[in-house]
Amino acid sequence: MHLPSSFTFVYTTLLAGINCVNTAAGQDVSVLSNEVARANNQSLLWGPYKPGLYFGVHPRIPKSITAGLMWAKVDNYATAQGNFRHTCEQNEGMAGYGWEEYDIRTGGRQTVHDTGNSIDMTIDFVKVPGGIHGGSWAARVKGVPREDAPANLYTTVVFYTSLEGIGSVEVDKGDEDTAGFEGDVKLKGVTPELGDFLIDVTRGPDTNEYPSFTHPTFDDKPLDRTFVSSLEMPQEHLWQAKTIMFASMKPTVDAIIEKYGSDNPPPPAQLFTLPNVPGQGNIHFVQKVFEGAFEFDILFQSGSAPEPVTSEVLTKQIEETSLSFSDRFNKIFAPQVPFNKPEYSEFSKAMFSNLVGGIGYFYGSGLVDRSAAPEYEEENEGFWAEAAEARSRVQPTEEEPRELFTCIPSRPFFPRGFLWDEGFHLIPVIDWDTDLTLDIVKSWFNLIDEDGWIAREQILGLEARSKVPPEFTVQYPHYANPPTLFLILEAFVDKLKFNESVTRHSDLEQESISDSLRSAHLENQELAQSYLRSIYPLLKRQYFWFKKTQWGDVRSYDREAYSTKEAYRWRGRSVQHILTSGLDDYPRAQPPHPGELHTDLISWMGLLSRSIRRIAEAIGETEDAEEFAVYEYAITRNIDDLHWDETAQTWCDATIDDFEESIHVCHKGYISIFPFLTGMVGPDSPRLKSTLDLIQDPEELWSDFGIRSLSKQDPYYGTEENYWRSPVWMNMNYMVLKNLYDIATSASPHKAQAAKIYSKLRTNLVDNVFREWKKTGFAWEQYNPETGQGQRTQHFTGWTSLVVKMMTMPDLSKSSDRAHDEL
Repeated sequence: MHLPSSFTFVYTTLLAGINCVNTAAGQDVSVLSNEVARANNQSLLWGPYKPGLYFGVHPRIPKSITAGLMWAKVDNYATAQGNFRHTCEQNEGMAGYGWEEYDIRTGGRQTVHDTGNSIDMTIDFVKVPGGIHGGSWAARVKGVPREDAPANLYTTVVFYTSLEGIGSVEVDKGDEDTAGFEGDVKLKGVTPELGDFLIDVTRGPDTNEYPSFTHPTFDDKPLDRTFVSSLEMPQEHLWQAKTIMFASMKPTVDAIIEKYGSDNPPPPAQLFTLPNVPGQGNIHFVQKVFEGAFEFDILFQSGSAPEPVTSEVLTKQIEETSLSFSDRFNKIFAPQVPFNKPEYSEFSKAMFSNLVGGIGYFYGSGLVDRSAAPEYEEENEGFWAEAAEARSRVQPTEEEPRELFTCIPSRPFFPRGFLWDEGFHLIPVIDWDTDLTLDIVKSWFNLIDEDGWIAREQILGLEARSKVPPEFTVQYPHYANPPTLFLILEAFVDKLKFNESVTRHSDLEQESISDSLRSAHLENQELAQSYLRSIYPLLKRQYFWFKKTQWGDVRSYDREAYSTKEAYRWRGRSVQHILTSGLDDYPRAQPPHPGELHTDLISWMGLLSRSIRRIAEAIGETEDAEEFAVYEYAITRNIDDLHWDETAQTWCDATIDDFEESIHVCHKGYISIFPFLTGMVGPDSPRLKSTLDLIQDPEELWSDFGIRSLSKQDPYYGTEENYWRSPVWMNMNYMVLKNLYDIATSASPHKAQAAKIYSKLRTNLVDNVFREWKKTGFAWEQYNPETGQGQRTQHFTGWTSLVVKMMTMPDLSKSSDRAHDEL
């Protein structure tokens, strides 16, 4: 594997440390654990961890340095201000944007196809390890006019850096004069966590061109200069960089308009410029104005780094980072037939890169209702109205600031952490970088409260809150969310078992140097055990929180079931929604009733029991493993006893009718196949054939673009907001695909049917997402089951990126055809 040379020392040192600890007799594994944690933090410290911005760099440090970028076409007064790009937005008319290649430990390339500003922006970002403060980083910013751009395209680009917390940043005035900087702009700073550092914003190559005008103001402000404004602002406002910039521009703009009047204003490229006032402050703007194509570099130099970061170093690192990414990607995510064609390569790399490029670091306070209002028990008929009234009078608590390291679903629309999304996000990531994945999982479990609750939506701080409607900002400690992180912990246990069975060959030794940070917990069983033991108490706490808060009532309604304890009901439902289930508007019993039991939740509890049982076994907690096995068995029995409907031949939610009798409410769709999706239906299950028939029936769930969320025959199909009432969702389809594969490769009597469905479904899913990506430039939140069209949120590179895993899954088309012919 080709690896940037600057990384070799770091990886080799870590590997030597691991070997040293492994061979030291009686050495405490905590030494190794601490060393790996330190090395990981150094490797992961810097990144574009503000994914809600087109480009926003931040270290994994609360209240620290932020660097960002803004730009706009400035040839028209009407659009100049409105076209300034900063935050990713849903409706800015982009022809696509995102990471073409990205590795969180080395860097990558992002391109923004900005039709509104007639320019394609390319940003190369690389990390340069060295020193004791997380290393250095650099970015190259290029702009290329689009084909339909005006002959004289004027673009203004603003780089800014701000500092929260203790420390200082100031501009080195260097060659600056009253008209601006002719050469590079250098900012120097210091913080306790980062030490001394230097930020160099280069002038760029001599090929850059600048606007030239004859208006009188030109003599005062030649546009071949760089303008710098340094300001001191309240720290809580620093995230509003765009607003601050316009406020800084306004006095100068007003003065010029007053001086020259509306009949003779200066050109927009000249008018929309910052006053040149470099110096000290906690936010600094560096503005350039270009004509046509342009390029410049941003170089962040750690004071403890052994070598300077220059534009020449950046050029070399860009090339090496790209080669390293491609080599590794082709190894880890080698697509299988029929997706092993060149046309899918760019697509697959972009989908994965945007998933990892969407990882963010968040720090701030969240709003939580800790009132424990009795209405939240949801015990009475009409409970949803009582609970809504209690929520309307709540005075939420602004809790102590917390930090979270997480993937996000969508940069323009959901730039924050979502609990049930995250488990799906990490399914491809764990193959690429196991230790990164474990770091993210631990970050989530560090949010757990003393009862075992983790808020389903992490809206940390004012910046995150600004993107959320007020009615959704408050989190409630009795609200659950699907425990998908246990999918990842179970996958980690599987990888550990696989590693135990694989004989290490000498040809893997060279790879272990480069991958040691990504796979240290796989290569060392003691380290893996230490990690699992460290979070195991938190896993148990959350498990029993689920059992305590989301229980369902069996005894009060004389329900017949193997266990009177293993039944579950989502709290937080309204007439039309159960947002806590993740399947928001999927049809449920009408009207709501406190005696409801939910098929999807008992299935999740079965998966949760199985996962934590396997983790207990892996770390030698034998008694716990036996206890969880009892719960797992009881849940398996109760899924059938409480939810299987013989007439409908599927699993259904249960409720209580007007005669106080327990009845099933059957809405065929994702809910009704949840026991299959969560692996609770074995290859020999008598329910399996009916489930497979339902999945492949085009009059029910099957479509040419994936499995529908709700049956075509259901009266609620496609009705009202139609969020989970027909569309195709990639996370659920991945679960269908994975479990079809497990059946197809087992000794099940239904393996041929499963293989045939699997092969066709895999092809349909990938081809449709690929086709829509080519057509629109985006991955989408969901897909229309009738047309395949991507819809709802664009740039949804969260769980839609599961198509990368689908492409790497084995091709079973030939074997399924043979098996089908034999039948």
